[in-house]
Amino acid sequence: MTLNSPYAVTYKGIYAIANEQNTLVELIEESQCYGASAWARYHISKGPLVVSSYSIGSTMRYLLNVEETDFKLVGSRQAAGIKKVIINNNEIKITFSGLGGGGVGATVTRAHSPGVLNYDITESGGGKEAHGTIILPRRERILIGIDDTDSKDVGATWALAHNIAAELNSMDAAYISHTLVQLYPVEERTQNCVSTVIEFACTTDQAANSLLKQFKQLLQKYSVSSQTGMAAYTGFNPDALTNYSKKVRGEKVTKQDAFETAKKTNTQIYLDGNGIIGAIAAIPWYRQPDESIKSFNL
Repeated sequence: MTLNSPYAVTYKGIYAIANEQNTLVELIEESQCYGASAWARYHISKGPLVVSSYSIGSTMRYLLNVEETDFKLVGSRQAAGIKKVIINNNEIKITFSGLGGGGVGATVTRAHSPGVLNYDITESGGGKEAHGTIILPRRERILIGIDDTDSKDVGATWALAHNIAAELNSMDAAYISHTLVQLYPVEERTQNCVSTVIEFACTTDQAANSLLKQFKQLLQKYSVSSQTGMAAYTGFNPDALTNYSKKVRGEKVTKQDAFETAKKTNTQIYLDGNGIIGAIAAIPWYRQPDESIKSFNL
């Protein structure tokens, strides 16, 4: 038996989403080796460019300032880091450095991962300090809220949402996350009163528009409810929807409240059945799956 690349473990995918002002980048890495990624997150998070970091399942997410810095790597203490984040038109360049195994991660591991357009790396491994720059397409976050696709006899909204997202997943419209959100159990619910938010990272407006069009078509095709709701928020941070969402999770809310919230927050409505109430409420919880499943005020 032969190993083709015994010291290279690529990521399933690496993506970068920039905010509207080009001052922040969220780096998202889908790991194939959680232990190594947890080690990398521990060390990288100590660097001055990292605003915050966390993991969801096997995905590591870093919120980064767009700037350049310099710091000294120290074996066992801070053996890997990010030294530069640059946005150049529709491309984002991120420079990593690392010692030993951290250097392998900074170079070949990331350079040869799906989602990377180009790279510039030094030799790595052993006792070397290695450096690697990867170039990624600048992406925009698309958050799709869905609710009420099932009936008393068949279906589950979270399952249909995932299967549609997986079917539409591509390098231009990458399926990043899936989150269930517990809502206030109104009498109109099917059973558990849970909505879903799907996160995509898109490279172009064309890719985003195509994604949303196809998502709506597949929801209409496979939903068994006449009250399906679908809403989409495009942007780096959907915090403007948080207060509305907390209200929906704590008490009964009307469709008119949902429509008014959508208008005030530039949230687009694609399907306007009663499920639109929960669809919009799901959106701000896209990266809090362990919190969003908890009941409010029950």
